[in-house]
Amino acid sequence: MGLENVLDAIDWQAEYCWRNDAPITARVVAAQRAILDSDTLCGDYMRDWRDVRRDDAMPLRLAGGFHYLHLTWADPRLGGVYRGEVTAQADVDAILLAVLHDHDAQLLSWFDGPPQTNEAGRSAGIMAGLLWLAPRLGPRFALHEIGASAGINTMMDRFAFDLGGVKAGQADSVMSIVPEWRGPPPSDERVAITAITGCDIAPLDLRDPFAALLLKSYVWADAVQRMARIDAAVALAKERPPALDRADAASWVEAWLATPQETGETRVLYHSIVWQYLPQQTQARIETAMAAAGAAATAERPLAWVQLETNRETYRHELRVRSWPGDGAWTVLGTAHAHGAWVEWFGVPVRDS
Repeated sequence: MGLENVLDAIDWQAEYCWRNDAPITARVVAAQRAILDSDTLCGDYMRDWRDVRRDDAMPLRLAGGFHYLHLTWADPRLGGVYRGEVTAQADVDAILLAVLHDHDAQLLSWFDGPPQTNEAGRSAGIMAGLLWLAPRLGPRFALHEIGASAGINTMMDRFAFDLGGVKAGQADSVMSIVPEWRGPPPSDERVAITAITGCDIAPLDLRDPFAALLLKSYVWADAVQRMARIDAAVALAKERPPALDRADAASWVEAWLATPQETGETRVLYHSIVWQYLPQQTQARIETAMAAAGAAATAERPLAWVQLETNRETYRHELRVRSWPGDGAWTVLGTAHAHGAWVEWFGVPVRDS
């Protein structure tokens, strides 16, 4: 892969942050160019990285470590950076290099796994997809989420939604999802979530204070509302934890697809900003399993797939849906902010291949 690809990964991620209204995080990521040249454990590790892909989010791993140091008050030098007071890139570089030299071994451990970006705001797109499906397949849905992390969105049946004036969910919930809505409102069809489960290869327990802090570390510092949503998710989990399994995504999908399905209920696979982290073999197994199940779907026992995932060429997050019976072609319903700040709903959905 080589050094050029590491630099490309850093530059792409910094630009991605800028385009998604996160200048503080963009500067922290851009500072990794200087870290790459440093005589540190982290610098050595980045130079030796053997599989630098944009989808691997390597720069966000280290960014999570720096944010953790700030959130735990482990190094006050980071305060000016994370409050947005230090904005010159050269100054940010100097501060992060100084902090790195004092916390090198601790920060190195953050490269061990991908970011845990469990964001409740992304559920706005998933619920909008269900509202679109309801008049087509019926209002009853059994939901199954892969890459659920701590299961925040595996509790979306207990969220309150206001999507362009269309209300859904539980009105009195502590988790209120009200994105800026762009475009016409979605269908106001009633949605009934009859069951909801999730899986993750390394799930977190929201009731564990350290797990909640870990999630906050991966939150981009620019997004203050996201921190509040994690606190709301913790409250919901303490009331009743999400139904979350520790499992490989493909094996888990194959297993629930093999179980009997209730008549008049649509089974839905859903996920948000997770597909990029799955190995290609896992993706292929899921696609094969869903296609086979779709071929057997009937009007009485439909199947759907709802996803909010990144288009790596446009930096946009597309809300896409496919359903069976039928041809199972993807339909793009709109786009959304990476962390749920807004949803752009297309008046005319775009059919994809």
